[in-house]
Amino acid sequence: MATYQEILGNLRSKLEGVDPAKMKSVNAVYQFDLSGDNGGIFHIKVTEGSAVLENAAHDNPNITISMAGDDFANMLEGKLNPTSAFMAGKLKVKGDMSLAMKLQGLLG
Repeated sequence: MATYQEILGNLRSKLEGVDPAKMKSVNAVYQFDLSGDNGGIFHIKVTEGSAVLENAAHDNPNITISMAGDDFANMLEGKLNPTSAFMAGKLKVKGDMSLAMKLQGLLG
């Protein structure tokens, strides 16, 4: 399974490939709290059509997404559907649920 640093690298690559027009309507801080051996806390700040990944917690995120690091890695690779993960209790959302739906649209 991917290490925490590999997960961040994969996510960074995915964010670089997102069409800025898709991010135009999003202005939020997404915090991720990954558990397990490959876990850690990081956030993505989406503003004005760009996304910046920071390997640190944010003081006041708009939404916090919690899940196992391995599950997040599988989700990034397209092996785990985010909606299915949420319904199965593998993905927990605290905050604005509509932002979670927008993130799914950004990351594919």
